[in-house]
Amino acid sequence: MEIKVLKSILNANDQVAEQNRQELTRRKILTINLMSSPGAGKTTLILKTIEALKGKARIGVIEGDVSSDIDSQKIGQVGAPTVQINTGGGCHLDASMVNEALKNLPLDDIDILFIENVGNLICPGGFDLGEHLKVLISSTPEGDDKPYKYPGLFTEANVLVVSKTDLLPYVNFDMPGFLRAVSGINQKVRVFSVSANKEGSFKEWADWLSGELSCRSI
Repeated sequence: MEIKVLKSILNANDQVAEQNRQELTRRKILTINLMSSPGAGKTTLILKTIEALKGKARIGVIEGDVSSDIDSQKIGQVGAPTVQINTGGGCHLDASMVNEALKNLPLDDIDILFIENVGNLICPGGFDLGEHLKVLISSTPEGDDKPYKYPGLFTEANVLVVSKTDLLPYVNFDMPGFLRAVSGINQKVRVFSVSANKEGSFKEWADWLSGELSCRSI
């Protein structure tokens, strides 16, 4: 009985997710489901992307958190339209939450939409939101064993961003071993390495994202 209930929930979510995706595709809005553990750098990635693509792409954000609007305030300060979703204890966003949030965004003025999911490495991977890309962030202070401990998200990710690479000399993180582990479970994932403390560190990521937007806007 529990299995049937779970399947029913997931089927209902997938139906709404497909509605979201069709609407976002129709509007030519490249939509990214951004996932990571807490503190890995999701909001920083968004802020750096907004900065790097200023004048090239209009970015909107759906912020998902258990509580508070701290990250939404940071995004709002740089002028990007933002909607906050507080789950009140829920460990992930779902398609219905995103559907409601879309109604409160100026979709005609958005080219790239980031959905910053609730911070954890388990629950978000099980719920389609209607995104075009799943982007996973893994920070060097977390350790290099995350692909082994949480293979689900690493398997599903289209893009992996390794963040806080400026800390590599100070943390126990085997980058070659980490990348081998990732490749062993997902050979198609695109990998970027970034650091908020290194000038130009986000350029390759931003250029790639701009290219993805151009391809999908044709």
